[in-house]
Amino acid sequence: MRFLETLAQQFAGKPIDWEELEEGLIRADLGVPMTTRIIKKLQEREAWSLLGIGDVIKAVREEIARILPADPMPIRRANGKPSVILIVGVNGTGKTTSTAKLAHYLKQDRHRVLLGAADTFRAAAIEQLDIWAKRLGLEMIRGQYGADPAALCYEAYQTAAKREADFLICDTAGRQHTKTNLMAELQKVKRTLGKLDPEAPHETLLVVDATTGGNALTQAREFHSAMTLTGLIVTKLDGSGKGGIVVAIQDELGIPTRFVGTGEQLDDFALFDRKTYIDNLL
Repeated sequence: MRFLETLAQQFAGKPIDWEELEEGLIRADLGVPMTTRIIKKLQEREAWSLLGIGDVIKAVREEIARILPADPMPIRRANGKPSVILIVGVNGTGKTTSTAKLAHYLKQDRHRVLLGAADTFRAAAIEQLDIWAKRLGLEMIRGQYGADPAALCYEAYQTAAKREADFLICDTAGRQHTKTNLMAELQKVKRTLGKLDPEAPHETLLVVDATTGGNALTQAREFHSAMTLTGLIVTKLDGSGKGGIVVAIQDELGIPTRFVGTGEQLDDFALFDRKTYIDNLL
Protein backbone atom coordinates (compact mmCIF):
# COMPACT_ATOMS: atom_id res chain seq x y z
CA MET A 1 0.00 0.00 0.00
CA ARG A 2 1.33 3.46 -0.87
CA PHE A 3 2.17 5.48 2.22
CA LEU A 4 -0.33 8.28 1.58
CA GLU A 5 -3.14 5.75 1.27
CA THR A 6 -2.29 4.71 4.80
CA LEU A 7 -2.31 8.34 5.93
CA ALA A 8 -5.64 8.91 4.18
CA GLN A 9 -7.15 6.08 6.21
CA GLN A 10 -5.61 7.43 9.41
CA PHE A 11 -6.98 10.93 8.92
CA ALA A 12 -10.32 10.09 7.30
CA GLY A 13 -12.84 12.56 8.76
CA LYS A 14 -10.39 13.73 11.42
CA PRO A 15 -8.18 16.79 11.84
CA ILE A 16 -4.53 16.37 10.80
CA ASP A 17 -2.36 15.05 13.64
CA TRP A 18 1.00 16.74 12.98
CA GLU A 19 3.06 14.17 14.87
CA GLU A 20 1.43 11.28 13.02
CA LEU A 21 1.87 13.07 9.70
CA GLU A 22 5.53 13.75 10.42
CA GLU A 23 6.07 10.12 11.42
CA GLY A 24 4.32 8.89 8.26
CA LEU A 25 6.39 11.08 5.94
CA ILE A 26 9.64 10.03 7.59
CA ARG A 27 8.56 6.38 7.41
CA ALA A 28 8.14 6.90 3.67
CA ASP A 29 11.89 7.70 3.56
CA LEU A 30 11.40 11.28 2.38
CA GLY A 31 14.02 12.38 4.90
CA VAL A 32 13.83 14.78 7.85
CA PRO A 33 14.65 18.02 5.94
CA MET A 34 11.92 17.50 3.34
CA THR A 35 9.40 16.32 5.95
CA THR A 36 10.08 19.45 8.01
CA ARG A 37 9.56 21.68 4.96
CA ILE A 38 6.25 19.99 4.09
CA ILE A 39 4.94 20.29 7.65
CA LYS A 40 6.01 23.95 7.83
CA LYS A 41 4.39 24.68 4.44
CA LEU A 42 1.09 23.23 5.64
CA GLN A 43 1.20 24.93 9.03
CA GLU A 44 1.78 28.32 7.42
CA ARG A 45 -1.56 28.17 5.64
CA GLU A 46 -4.52 30.11 6.91
CA ALA A 47 -7.14 27.96 8.62
CA TRP A 48 -4.73 25.02 8.73
CA SER A 49 -7.01 23.40 11.26
CA LEU A 50 -9.38 22.65 8.36
CA LEU A 51 -6.73 20.89 6.27
CA GLY A 52 -7.65 17.53 4.78
CA ILE A 53 -5.54 14.68 3.40
CA GLY A 54 -6.01 16.13 -0.11
CA ASP A 55 -4.10 19.25 0.96
CA VAL A 56 -1.31 17.07 2.35
CA ILE A 57 -1.02 15.07 -0.87
CA LYS A 58 -0.90 18.28 -2.91
CA ALA A 59 1.85 19.73 -0.71
CA VAL A 60 3.92 16.53 -0.87
CA ARG A 61 3.52 16.34 -4.65
CA GLU A 62 4.61 19.98 -5.10
CA GLU A 63 7.64 19.59 -2.85
CA ILE A 64 8.81 16.37 -4.54
CA ALA A 65 8.33 17.89 -8.00
CA ARG A 66 10.42 20.87 -6.93
CA ILE A 67 13.32 18.62 -5.89
CA LEU A 68 13.43 16.01 -8.67
CA PRO A 69 14.75 16.83 -12.19
CA ALA A 70 11.94 17.58 -14.63
CA ASP A 71 13.48 15.59 -17.49
CA PRO A 72 15.11 12.14 -17.60
CA MET A 73 18.91 12.26 -17.68
CA PRO A 74 20.32 9.97 -20.38
CA ILE A 75 23.82 8.50 -20.21
CA ARG A 76 26.48 10.79 -21.66
CA ARG A 77 28.53 9.46 -24.58
CA ALA A 78 32.14 10.59 -25.03
CA ASN A 79 33.29 11.72 -28.46
CA GLY A 80 35.66 9.39 -30.31
CA LYS A 81 36.43 7.16 -27.32
CA PRO A 82 34.67 4.70 -25.03
CA SER A 83 32.41 6.15 -22.37
CA VAL A 84 33.25 4.36 -19.13
CA ILE A 85 30.46 3.55 -16.68
CA LEU A 86 31.43 2.26 -13.22
CA ILE A 87 28.72 0.36 -11.38
CA VAL A 88 29.23 0.50 -7.62
CA GLY A 89 27.31 -0.34 -4.46
CA VAL A 90 27.07 -2.54 -1.40
CA ASN A 91 26.52 -6.29 -1.52
CA GLY A 92 23.12 -7.60 -2.52
CA THR A 93 21.64 -4.56 -4.25
CA GLY A 94 21.59 -6.16 -7.71
CA LYS A 95 24.71 -4.59 -9.26
CA THR A 96 25.53 -7.36 -11.72
CA THR A 97 21.94 -7.70 -12.93
CA SER A 98 21.72 -3.91 -13.23
CA THR A 99 24.95 -3.93 -15.26
CA ALA A 100 23.38 -6.42 -17.67
CA LYS A 101 20.13 -4.44 -17.88
CA LEU A 102 22.00 -1.21 -18.60
CA ALA A 103 24.05 -2.98 -21.29
CA HIS A 104 20.83 -4.28 -22.84
CA TYR A 105 19.29 -0.80 -22.69
CA LEU A 106 22.27 0.76 -24.46
CA LYS A 107 22.51 -2.03 -27.02
CA GLN A 108 18.85 -1.56 -27.90
CA ASP A 109 19.75 2.05 -28.66
CA ARG A 110 22.27 0.71 -31.23
CA HIS A 111 25.35 1.37 -29.12
CA ARG A 112 28.39 -0.92 -29.11
CA VAL A 113 28.88 -2.09 -25.53
CA LEU A 114 31.72 -3.99 -23.86
CA LEU A 115 31.57 -5.39 -20.31
CA GLY A 116 34.34 -5.49 -17.72
CA ALA A 117 34.06 -8.10 -14.95
CA ALA A 118 35.79 -6.05 -12.25
CA ASP A 119 34.15 -7.95 -9.38
CA THR A 120 37.06 -10.31 -8.79
CA PHE A 121 36.08 -11.21 -5.22
CA ARG A 122 32.52 -12.51 -5.00
CA ALA A 123 32.20 -16.20 -5.75
CA ALA A 124 30.66 -16.77 -9.19
CA ALA A 125 30.42 -13.03 -9.95
CA ILE A 126 32.48 -13.37 -13.14
CA GLU A 127 30.46 -16.38 -14.26
CA GLN A 128 27.18 -14.54 -13.57
CA LEU A 129 28.21 -11.59 -15.73
CA ASP A 130 29.54 -13.97 -18.39
CA ILE A 131 26.13 -15.65 -18.63
CA TRP A 132 24.53 -12.24 -19.17
CA ALA A 133 27.19 -11.26 -21.72
CA LYS A 134 26.58 -14.39 -23.79
CA ARG A 135 22.83 -13.91 -23.57
CA LEU A 136 23.24 -10.33 -24.83
CA GLY A 137 25.84 -11.21 -27.44
CA LEU A 138 28.43 -8.89 -25.88
CA GLU A 139 32.16 -9.24 -25.36
CA MET A 140 33.33 -9.36 -21.75
CA ILE A 141 36.83 -8.80 -20.38
CA ARG A 142 37.55 -11.03 -17.41
CA GLY A 143 40.43 -11.88 -15.11
CA GLN A 144 41.18 -14.36 -12.37
CA TYR A 145 39.48 -14.26 -8.98
CA GLY A 146 41.54 -12.17 -6.61
CA ALA A 147 43.04 -10.13 -9.46
CA ASP A 148 43.46 -6.36 -9.19
CA PRO A 149 40.18 -4.80 -10.38
CA ALA A 150 42.00 -1.59 -11.40
CA ALA A 151 44.25 -3.57 -13.75
CA LEU A 152 41.20 -5.38 -15.14
CA CYS A 153 39.45 -2.06 -15.88
CA TYR A 154 42.64 -0.74 -17.50
CA GLU A 155 42.78 -3.75 -19.82
CA ALA A 156 39.04 -3.51 -20.52
CA TYR A 157 39.40 0.14 -21.54
CA GLN A 158 42.24 -0.66 -23.93
CA THR A 159 40.12 -3.42 -25.51
CA ALA A 160 37.08 -1.16 -25.72
CA ALA A 161 39.15 1.51 -27.48
CA LYS A 162 40.56 -1.07 -29.89
CA ARG A 163 37.06 -2.39 -30.65
CA GLU A 164 35.77 1.18 -31.05
CA ALA A 165 33.10 0.49 -28.45
CA ASP A 166 30.73 3.28 -27.49
CA PHE A 167 30.44 2.18 -23.87
CA LEU A 168 32.49 0.16 -21.39
CA ILE A 169 30.49 -0.90 -18.32
CA CYS A 170 32.59 -2.15 -15.40
CA ASP A 171 30.80 -4.19 -12.73
CA THR A 172 32.75 -3.66 -9.49
CA ALA A 173 32.65 -5.78 -6.35
CA GLY A 174 30.04 -5.08 -3.71
CA ARG A 175 31.59 -3.39 -0.71
CA GLN A 176 30.35 -1.98 2.55
CA HIS A 177 30.53 1.80 2.50
CA THR A 178 32.11 1.71 5.97
CA LYS A 179 35.20 -0.24 4.83
CA THR A 180 37.90 2.36 4.18
CA ASN A 181 40.28 -0.04 2.41
CA LEU A 182 37.61 -1.20 -0.03
CA MET A 183 36.55 2.36 -0.83
CA ALA A 184 40.24 3.17 -1.44
CA GLU A 185 40.34 0.31 -3.94
CA LEU A 186 37.51 1.94 -5.90
CA GLN A 187 39.45 5.20 -5.91
CA LYS A 188 42.40 3.28 -7.37
CA VAL A 189 40.16 2.05 -10.20
CA LYS A 190 39.19 5.66 -10.90
CA ARG A 191 42.82 6.86 -10.89
CA THR A 192 43.91 4.00 -13.15
CA LEU A 193 41.20 4.72 -15.72
CA GLY A 194 42.18 8.38 -15.54
CA LYS A 195 45.62 7.51 -16.90
CA LEU A 196 43.97 6.40 -20.14
CA ASP A 197 41.33 9.14 -20.24
CA PRO A 198 41.36 12.07 -17.80
CA GLU A 199 37.54 12.18 -17.98
CA ALA A 200 37.07 8.49 -17.12
CA PRO A 201 34.97 7.16 -15.56
CA HIS A 202 32.40 9.31 -17.34
CA GLU A 203 29.60 7.94 -15.16
CA THR A 204 29.73 6.39 -11.69
CA LEU A 205 26.35 4.90 -10.87
CA LEU A 206 25.44 3.67 -7.40
CA VAL A 207 22.96 0.79 -7.27
CA VAL A 208 20.63 1.11 -4.28
CA ASP A 209 17.79 -1.12 -3.12
CA ALA A 210 14.57 0.90 -2.64
CA THR A 211 13.49 -1.36 0.21
CA THR A 212 16.50 -0.52 2.41
CA GLY A 213 15.12 2.92 3.23
CA GLY A 214 17.30 5.38 5.10
CA ASN A 215 20.36 3.13 4.89
CA ALA A 216 20.48 3.87 1.15
CA LEU A 217 21.02 7.56 1.98
CA THR A 218 24.00 6.63 4.16
CA GLN A 219 25.41 4.48 1.35
CA ALA A 220 24.99 7.29 -1.17
CA ARG A 221 26.65 9.78 1.17
CA GLU A 222 29.76 7.60 1.65
CA PHE A 223 30.14 6.47 -1.97
CA HIS A 224 29.64 10.04 -3.18
CA SER A 225 32.34 11.28 -0.83
CA ALA A 226 34.77 8.65 -2.17
CA MET A 227 33.86 8.58 -5.87
CA THR A 228 31.69 11.61 -6.83
CA LEU A 229 28.60 9.77 -8.06
CA THR A 230 26.81 10.91 -11.21
CA GLY A 231 23.59 9.05 -10.52
CA LEU A 232 21.63 6.18 -9.02
CA ILE A 233 20.17 2.97 -10.32
CA VAL A 234 17.30 2.16 -7.96
CA THR A 235 16.27 -1.49 -7.79
CA LYS A 236 13.19 -3.19 -6.37
CA LEU A 237 10.92 -0.19 -6.79
CA ASP A 238 8.25 -2.76 -7.63
CA GLY A 239 8.61 -4.29 -4.17
CA SER A 240 8.55 -1.09 -2.16
CA GLY A 241 5.43 0.90 -1.31
CA LYS A 242 7.73 3.77 -0.41
CA GLY A 243 10.74 4.57 -2.55
CA GLY A 244 10.91 8.04 -1.03
CA ILE A 245 14.64 7.53 -0.54
CA VAL A 246 15.06 8.71 -4.16
CA VAL A 247 13.82 12.12 -3.06
CA ALA A 248 15.91 12.23 0.12
CA ILE A 249 19.14 11.46 -1.79
CA GLN A 250 18.41 14.07 -4.44
CA ASP A 251 17.45 16.61 -1.77
CA GLU A 252 20.53 16.16 0.43
CA LEU A 253 23.24 15.17 -2.05
CA GLY A 254 22.00 16.39 -5.43
CA ILE A 255 22.47 12.92 -6.94
CA PRO A 256 19.78 12.20 -9.55
CA THR A 257 18.16 8.82 -10.06
CA ARG A 258 19.04 7.85 -13.62
CA PHE A 259 17.44 4.42 -13.97
CA VAL A 260 14.93 2.24 -12.13
CA GLY A 261 14.68 -1.53 -12.00
CA THR A 262 11.24 -2.99 -11.40
CA GLY A 263 11.68 -6.74 -11.93
CA GLU A 264 13.94 -9.61 -12.91
CA GLN A 265 13.67 -9.42 -16.70
CA LEU A 266 16.07 -7.46 -18.92
CA ASP A 267 13.32 -5.09 -19.99
CA ASP A 268 12.30 -4.33 -16.39
CA PHE A 269 14.58 -1.31 -16.54
CA ALA A 270 13.94 2.25 -17.65
CA LEU A 271 15.08 5.85 -17.48
CA PHE A 272 13.81 7.51 -14.34
CA ASP A 273 10.75 9.63 -15.05
CA ARG A 274 9.61 12.18 -12.45
CA LYS A 275 5.90 12.11 -13.29
CA THR A 276 5.67 8.30 -13.32
CA TYR A 277 7.60 8.12 -10.05
CA ILE A 278 5.42 10.69 -8.26
CA ASP A 279 2.20 9.09 -9.54
CA ASN A 280 3.33 5.68 -8.25
CA LEU A 281 4.57 7.07 -4.94
CA LEU A 282 1.41 9.03 -4.21
